[in-house]
Amino acid sequence: MRNKKMRRLLIAMVCGLLIAAAAITMVACDPKDTDTINVYSREEGSGTRSAFIELTGVEEDDKDRTYDKATILDGTNKVLTAVAGDKRGIGYVSYGSLNDKVKAISVDGVAPSVDAIKSGDYKLSRPFNIAYKQATVNGNALAADFLNFLFSSEAQEVIAEENYITDDAVEHKPYAKSQGIEAAESITVGGSSSVSPLMEKLIATYETLSGVSDKIELMTSDSTSGMNNAISGTYDIGMASREVKDSEIDAGLTAQVIAIDGIAVIVNPENAVSALTGEQIKNIFIGAVTSWKDIA
Repeated sequence: MRNKKMRRLLIAMVCGLLIAAAAITMVACDPKDTDTINVYSREEGSGTRSAFIELTGVEEDDKDRTYDKATILDGTNKVLTAVAGDKRGIGYVSYGSLNDKVKAISVDGVAPSVDAIKSGDYKLSRPFNIAYKQATVNGNALAADFLNFLFSSEAQEVIAEENYITDDAVEHKPYAKSQGIEAAESITVGGSSSVSPLMEKLIATYETLSGVSDKIELMTSDSTSGMNNAISGTYDIGMASREVKDSEIDAGLTAQVIAIDGIAVIVNPENAVSALTGEQIKNIFIGAVTSWKDIA
């Protein structure tokens, strides 16, 4: 009787060990417990995506080769939030939008900074453009006055304070409010989600200096929508975080650069990687490299 009990006890112990071993094996093989790189990219129409894929070589022969398993997000803040919550995530955002929830990595040995972007040592940079139809400005004194403000010395101070790069080659004069702005006038400014946070600060400063309040509506979408809506007249002024295309100029838009911005490649702060080459970044974002273990 005792032998039977001992045999049952041994069998139970062996089964327990086998179950524990199986559980350990399952945990070790859990896809969530791997070094897989989780790629986060922006939506089509995003000026940040357009500039990023061009600058990194993800775009080749006018073909966007973004990794088909990348998670596509429609906005700067969504990319920041995703990477901040994913230890294996990588994405890209406007340099001026960086926060302490993510880590910006060096690219080809150069860390993103205002000085590095301004000098050209940091290669991932692009213009912040505004675009409008001249007829819109001619017919709206508020639009004309706001455009004058955007290129004033006061606006340049805001741009520098927000960690964007000003154009030092142009002389920027102090803002002086134009005459003839009618109480009924209002304008809509819209487009790039990367330009939008800066534009919000600029609008607030303009309202303080001009005394004009609640007359400028800011709409956040993407660069292509910003340009298309400026062409159609839905927006009085469109915003783009990329170069304005020849086709958009041909459609009647006048474009002006208000600032230069870097594109920061970001990872989770707990990620040991702090530097990548341009080639490595390209290979990650086209899906040629899919594991952090393959990053030397």
